[in-house]
Amino acid sequence: MTATVIVLRDKKGNRRAEGAKTLIEYAYQRLRRDILGGALPPGGKLRIEHLRGRYEIGSSTLREALTLLVADALVVSEGQRGFRVAPISLEDLQDVTRMRKMMECLALRDSIERGDDQWEAGILAAHHRLSRIEERLSDGAEAMAESWENRNDLFHKALISACTSRRILHFRDILYHQSERYRRFSLMSGPGGRDIHGEHRAIMDATLARDAAVACRLVEEHMDKTLAAMAPLLAAAP
Repeated sequence: MTATVIVLRDKKGNRRAEGAKTLIEYAYQRLRRDILGGALPPGGKLRIEHLRGRYEIGSSTLREALTLLVADALVVSEGQRGFRVAPISLEDLQDVTRMRKMMECLALRDSIERGDDQWEAGILAAHHRLSRIEERLSDGAEAMAESWENRNDLFHKALISACTSRRILHFRDILYHQSERYRRFSLMSGPGGRDIHGEHRAIMDATLARDAAVACRLVEEHMDKTLAAMAPLLAAAP
């Protein structure tokens, strides 16, 4: 059987979405990017007719993509009233942070106990790639936000990649992605005196030294600093 290849093109016929496996995936990625970047603001109504014009995608495809984003906790389904971008709040970030610290440290302790040379090499490589982009954040955090988030994700996944519990990793991933919007907003609002590169380096050093207590404390402090940076912004938001 020959696989169907979907190529999306703009009004001028130019190739628009090379690599997107399906229309639903393309719509999902476009919506997700705009939600994370703030182009579709928290709490905003997601009207299908408006989205059709914005993305030039059919209604049924958009509804499927929005349903996937509901599972990511980035969109809220309002039944017969449609969809809305999930709101953000200080209470939500506090709850996500509390649960993230629990799952992240469980996974990290297991990885430190079980990790081998290949695990250590993976951490070093992921940290190096992350460092290269963190060196350039001052040139424009907004422009580099997506690349930074991808490499940050890979670094934190490398730290816990030796964890053997699929359930811990599953719930950890859910919480990590639910906190992504807050990290993006924190990054684009400025470092606020933080040395994010230094925080990552310290976490890596403690992990490779097999010091689980220090590594977990540094991971928790790392998350708490994002919470502290976002707290005044969220408290002032309507």
